[in-house]
Amino acid sequence: KLMPLIEQVIAEAGAPELTGIAYTRGPGLVGALLVGASIAAGLGMSRNLPVLGVHHMEGHLLSPLLEDEAPAFPFVALLVSGGHTLLVQVEGVGRYRVLGESLDDAVGEAFDKAAKMLGLGYPGGPAIARLAENGTTDRFTFPRPMVDRPGLDFSFSGLKTYTLNCVQDLGEPNDQDRADVALAFQDAVVDTLTIKCRRALRETGSSRLVIAGGVSANMRLRQRLENMVHTERARLYVPALKLCTDNGAMIAYAGWQRLAAGERSGLDLTVRPRWPIDELARPPAAQA
Repeated sequence: KLMPLIEQVIAEAGAPELTGIAYTRGPGLVGALLVGASIAAGLGMSRNLPVLGVHHMEGHLLSPLLEDEAPAFPFVALLVSGGHTLLVQVEGVGRYRVLGESLDDAVGEAFDKAAKMLGLGYPGGPAIARLAENGTTDRFTFPRPMVDRPGLDFSFSGLKTYTLNCVQDLGEPNDQDRADVALAFQDAVVDTLTIKCRRALRETGSSRLVIAGGVSANMRLRQRLENMVHTERARLYVPALKLCTDNGAMIAYAGWQRLAAGERSGLDLTVRPRWPIDELARPPAAQA
């Protein structure tokens, strides 16, 4: 599927003059990563173009910089996706310090599992959000995990268990029951993320908050964070909805940033299924 897709994209872009090829080196499923790496290497050899393996989450992290009103460095970033929940202090490209992360399920995984409990489809985030629109406020109050402890780490396994127990206690939930549970679950997640983001802004002294990743498309999360940064005299930066989920544009942009700084990967097909973002090296120009 990939080669016809690449040819179609290049044709629709007006046959641009390419200066490099970026691909997702990790983290992710090793089979998918190897497909992308091998095709990128082959195209690089055949076109005599530099090739660069990009960190998946760095792509998400830098995606708001594609917007007309892009954040300046430094900023705090909340990265929320199916596989990751991270708070990161960002000083520049390749200059990342993880402030907090999930100790168990990522927030996207929690949404998927809660959606399955409610008989909804995949991905769970959009399905929960749609169902929650019909929910009754304050019928259920779910826990906000780890907000009463110091630090910036997250945990969603307890919230997942609480949701399961609530659904089971309802016996055979009707449509309104399911909507009320969805709303309570979503509010618990959104409140937890918002509290941790406020804490991160205060601890770092930052006045800029970036959110990115698939879960950043959740409108309730965006609204709650917008209200929070207003009271903190800070500013929120979010990518367009089309850039929230996994996409090629963010990988191209992250690759362009690093290629412009003099970094190259060559034709090494080594991929990184597990790759902590704070292990990323700064590009050569940034180190100089």
